Amino acid sequence: MISDDVDLVFHALEEHYMGKPLDYINKCWEENKSGARITLIALYDQKFAGWLHLLSTSYYPYFVDEGIPEINNFEVVPTLRRKGIGNALMDAIEQISFDKYGIVGIGVGLYYDYGNAQRLYVKRGYIPDGRGVFYEGKYAEPGRFVQIGHELALYLTKEKPAGR
Repeated sequence: MISDDVDLVFHALEEHYMGKPLDYINKCWEENKSGARITLIALYDQKFAGWLHLLSTSYYPYFVDEGIPEINNFEVVPTLRRKGIGNALMDAIEQISFDKYGIVGIGVGLYYDYGNAQRLYVKRGYIPDGRGVFYEGKYAEPGRFVQIGHELALYLTKEKPAGR
C-alpha cells in the first residue's frame, strides 16, 4: 500500500458495496508506515480487485501470546472472485509472514457468508489452533450461548513449509 492507494481503495470498495470508512483506510495507511500492518492491494485490468492485511500484532489473544501475525480483512471484489486473485494475495502475504515469523494466523467466520473463505484456507493448509471458537473477545465455553454473526470465529494457523 502506498499513500495514493487510500482514495483508490475507498472509492473501489464503495463502488462494489464493500465500503469501509475513509478513517479506517487512512488508519491502515498509517499502520503501514509504522510497520504495524502490511497491506497488499491487487489490481485486475488496472482496477482495484482486492486487498488483505498482515497485522504484526493480532487482536486475538492466543496469537498475541505466541507472536503470531494475523491475516486480517481479506476481501476480493465479488465479480472478480475465482480468478486466482485471492490465492495470489495469500501467496504473497504468506511469504512475507513466513520470511519474518515462520508462521501466520487467520480468523474465519462460521456462517455461510464465509464458506468460500473456509474452503480456501483449508485447501491452503491452514489448521485450527485448537482453542475452539472465539466470540466477542472470549473463548466459547460449553453451555454458553453465542450468536452466529461476524463476532463468532475460528482461528487457524499455517507454518512455513519445510525447505522454504
